[in-house]
Amino acid sequence: MTEEVALIVGGGPGISASCARLFASEGMKVAVAARNIDKDVLKSLAKDYGITRIACDASDPESVAALYDNVTDLLGAPTLVVHNIDGRPKDVFRKSITEVEPGPFLETLKNSTYSAFLIGQRAAREMLAQDGRDGHKGTILFTNASAAMKGYPLSGAFAAASQGKSGLAQSMARELMPQGIHVAHVPIDAAIGWEQPDGSRAHWLGGETKNDNMADPDQIAEVYLQLHRQHKSTWAYEIVLRPWQETW
Repeated sequence: MTEEVALIVGGGPGISASCARLFASEGMKVAVAARNIDKDVLKSLAKDYGITRIACDASDPESVAALYDNVTDLLGAPTLVVHNIDGRPKDVFRKSITEVEPGPFLETLKNSTYSAFLIGQRAAREMLAQDGRDGHKGTILFTNASAAMKGYPLSGAFAAASQGKSGLAQSMARELMPQGIHVAHVPIDAAIGWEQPDGSRAHWLGGETKNDNMADPDQIAEVYLQLHRQHKSTWAYEIVLRPWQETW
């Protein structure tokens, strides 16, 4: 059986790193794309799990085209693509609609919705050209946030980007699933507590995880893998993940 190839777009220490570790442990060849591929977490993934690091600005069409060419040349055509980019620059974080500047607002849209379009479009083109197995040509997963479902105060740019990404994912799912490509949208209604050097789990803003009150990225990765392996008779489009104590 040919080894599967997974492409993870976004190179942070949370969901992306957890997905990379899990997919590699399951025998996949894994590439992680990020603007900065010299982050410590990516260096560790390359050393410990054989992850291929590829520099890419996912909001730039030429960079995305080069990414897919590189992944295909080095590893083969991806059958699992995860778009895991938040997209918020600090200049829009918790800013009133009367305060946020147009430039950072547009950057948020480009980093999130537009990059999801670029990655999703190229993934779809590549997967449609494949024969697939039992009618399944590949899986495209979009990480999102609760802002995909509700616009919070002081979060206009992020809400616009998240809801745009949600609409894109739904449209792609309706178009591509009948053609053999599983598209799934995963809003995560939680802070994500990733493992720290001391073994604890914490979020940069929310502090240390207590009694599993934050989403565990290792568990999120398990859901992503399960989505990829779902039988085509029961493909899920949207799964909302939140900790058991989350108020919603």
